[in-house]
Amino acid sequence: MNDDDQRRRVPGTDTLLALPAVIRARERLSDAAVRAIISAAQSAARDGDLAVDDVERAVEEAVRERLPLTLRPVLNATGVVVHTNLGRAPLSAAARAALEAASGYVDVELDLETGRRSSRGSAAREALLEACPAAEDALIVNNGAAALVLAVTACGRPPGADSPPGEIVVSRGELIEIGAGFRLPDLMESTGARVREVGTTNRTHLDDYARAITERTRCIVKIHPSNFRVQGFTSDVGIAALRTLADEHRLPLIVDLGSGLLRPDPLLPDEPDIDGALTAGADLVIASGDKLLGGPQAGLVLGRHEAVRSLARHPLARAVRSDKLTLAAIEATLRGGRTPVHAALHVDPVRLRGRTEQLAARVGAAVVPHDGRVGGGGGAGVPLPGWAVALPEDVAEPLRRGDPAVLARVHAGRCLIDLRCVAEEDDERLAVAVQTAKEAAARGPERDD
Repeated sequence: MNDDDQRRRVPGTDTLLALPAVIRARERLSDAAVRAIISAAQSAARDGDLAVDDVERAVEEAVRERLPLTLRPVLNATGVVVHTNLGRAPLSAAARAALEAASGYVDVELDLETGRRSSRGSAAREALLEACPAAEDALIVNNGAAALVLAVTACGRPPGADSPPGEIVVSRGELIEIGAGFRLPDLMESTGARVREVGTTNRTHLDDYARAITERTRCIVKIHPSNFRVQGFTSDVGIAALRTLADEHRLPLIVDLGSGLLRPDPLLPDEPDIDGALTAGADLVIASGDKLLGGPQAGLVLGRHEAVRSLARHPLARAVRSDKLTLAAIEATLRGGRTPVHAALHVDPVRLRGRTEQLAARVGAAVVPHDGRVGGGGGAGVPLPGWAVALPEDVAEPLRRGDPAVLARVHAGRCLIDLRCVAEEDDERLAVAVQTAKEAAARGPERDD
């Protein structure tokens, strides 16, 4: 039979849509997703990559296996608590339940008592104020970068003002670049303002700020360089000193802390906290919700009432506002129980070692000392002492590609499995995954012949 005859025998779309498995699948998959599966099988048959007689079977198998979501859950065995590539903070049980509750109709902008429209996200705002007594007001936007853009925009030039955008005074040592080449000075200048750098990379003094302030200055910004440390001959200017200077020139003081630590944590002695920054005199403090706070992606703005209200009233606030799911998860994170981030940071070392030794015995491997990390731009350089199961490096790939997917750390020719961020109820799944990956690595790469 020639190729043209083969192509004519490929089942039509209507025939494949009528298959019982496809009809059932259309209750959970969109029409576009189902038709894409069918089209792929038909194309494979026409190209000779799939036998015509196997098209129906291939379509049935594909629709049974296809899920509406392609994101895959991953067991984080790297020891990095706030892992950006894995979605940063895993949500608490309370936050996950809140997402489910908020997935339908909810009173996000409605007062059920009066039947009138209410302020969006008021419950999450109140939860933030409960957690940070030094804050007079709070605002939640969709991420930390949006919070900084909104703050700089609102302070740099009020809406409707005829004056041109002004200058933002910031220390040269705080003009950081974070992941994927994202640079905070570029972000701030995207608002039309000019970033006025002061001081040097390693040392900035109060006089540097004072000399840079002119009639064009709109605000002073202090940024915590959370993803690196400069040590040695260094100096910077604290918030309290900048507060005095800002008052002298009637300028707002914006402090971007990034990591979202609410209160001091002895585990992270050099990590600034929101409450402390507000107490020291910041008008506005900006942080992310999905780092040390342990919540969803969000930009948190806390500070003096009028400063926060000026942001909330700005037209840009509408473009960066949070949705109902984020607001629900933030509130539940703050008012619920201990978050997975807090649990991983403050893990019981005796219990962690015991679990590690049990896994090592189960899979026939050694236990080695291993330092975890905070990650996500928090606690830069702070080790989290612990242990890991050491396996050959070639186990990492089948682990990563397995079910469940497990991400381990590959270092110095070894695959290191750190249980710090693995929930204890997942220990059995992890052990089976490791054993399966070891067997796959022993067999070597699969061959297509």
